[in-house]
Amino acid sequence: MRKIFVGLLFFGALGLKAQYGTMNEILTRLEERKGINQNLENVNIDNKKFVFIKDFDDHTERDFIIIKGKNATYVEVFDDKATGESSSNVFTGDIIRKKNIVSLRADMLENKRVPLPVTKTLLLTKQKDILYLIDVNTKDRWIDEASYSKK
Repeated sequence: MRKIFVGLLFFGALGLKAQYGTMNEILTRLEERKGINQNLENVNIDNKKFVFIKDFDDHTERDFIIIKGKNATYVEVFDDKATGESSSNVFTGDIIRKKNIVSLRADMLENKRVPLPVTKTLLLTKQKDILYLIDVNTKDRWIDEASYSKK
């Protein structure tokens, strides 16, 4: 009887270990999909252009983040659907990158200092070989233009 109990305990522990290992792998994959558990420190984002497009009833807004070294350019383009006219704002500033977090601070609007700079905190993620910047506050996803223009 004791051998059967020890045998059941042994195989039960193996089954629990296998379930824990499978559960841990599933959680790791889910975290990678959300961009939480990725190691992208070696990914170069220098000379990259990220695009975000918002479509509203009366206008379309296209936003660009262009990264060149420690400098960044943030461009907002507004396309009015009724008149077909476009207007833009071009902000310049700098970025700081720590691991997968990219902080953007654009304090110059067309070479004039603005009192309240545009700031964005972005999480660098990679899904299916496509780089994304996810805005930590709004969950907006900025896609790398090089991978967007391939399709």
